[in-house]
Amino acid sequence: MIQQITLNENSPLDRLNTLRLPCTARFVAEVYSIRALSNILQSVTAKRLPRLILGGGSNLLLPNTLNALVIRPMLKGIRLLRTDGDRVIIEVMAGESWHQLVMETIARGWFGLENLALIPGTVGAAPVQNIGAYGVEIVDRLYSVQAMDRAGQLHDLRPEECQFAYRDSLFKQQDGEWVIVSVRFALSKKPQLVLGYGDVIQAAGEHPTPLSVANAIIHIRSQKLPDPNKIANAGSFFKNPCVSKSQFERLKAEWPQISGYPQSDGQVKLAAGWLIDQVGWKGRRLGGIAGCVGMYEKQALVLVNYGGATSHDVLALSMAVQADVWSRFSVKLEREPVVPIGAYDESA
Repeated sequence: MIQQITLNENSPLDRLNTLRLPCTARFVAEVYSIRALSNILQSVTAKRLPRLILGGGSNLLLPNTLNALVIRPMLKGIRLLRTDGDRVIIEVMAGESWHQLVMETIARGWFGLENLALIPGTVGAAPVQNIGAYGVEIVDRLYSVQAMDRAGQLHDLRPEECQFAYRDSLFKQQDGEWVIVSVRFALSKKPQLVLGYGDVIQAAGEHPTPLSVANAIIHIRSQKLPDPNKIANAGSFFKNPCVSKSQFERLKAEWPQISGYPQSDGQVKLAAGWLIDQVGWKGRRLGGIAGCVGMYEKQALVLVNYGGATSHDVLALSMAVQADVWSRFSVKLEREPVVPIGAYDESA
């Protein structure tokens, strides 16, 4: 029988973050039940140290030493809560694999998540970043989030309470204050395909289905993005920036090939990968003799660790890219991966 909790001191996180950055955490707690999670949050250790909630580690930029309590929710389970006509409400525990969930829902005839196939990480981590791809964000399919506060009390939060924005949420803003226990989704028995991208339409076939759309996106992502099991990376490293309409018009006049995507608030979203490519960083490396970090040769938006990189190497590269994009376009790039500020202990 699996213990409800395991607690290790001075534990390495090298294999628990997809950038494969060397990091030693003061404590790492793996929790396998809601009661165990409540107990660890109310412990003396949790009260005297900063907390970092770790899912699949695909959106983290870790320091060499992390003076914190790292909590890994290992809760498992997928269940159907209720059916209302074509609508189904399901609950998924935080420790489940996100991609496996997408494929499982398709197999069970619960549709709506297919555009989010092959996104790495766990279900519990997905609302933190409000993950999205190919015209769908998790908030579009969310029913509620069950999360535990720092006092060990459970809360059922509706989408409007989660303060979702582009790659942002209450859970990201208040890092360490909340631990997501489970996520509830409102899906459909009737496919309602989102096909707003030409490459997806082409790859999904003449008569697309939820499965063919998921397989098309898996194929597209596999062609563009490196497998973190083969080349260490954190996926898209920068957010697609938004600029005012007037700034976009000025950029368009100087660079006619630039693309912009109008937003509901009147701003225009730019493709960060295109900006990075234009300033010459696509396929370029930095650090060490051979260059231990670089922007991926097939997708300029992806920062990769070719081996031996530290958080300092990654930060140096990201700041160099940001500086060059700002210098050329006067556009500020923002990192997607979370840096656990306040959990550093550089003197250790």
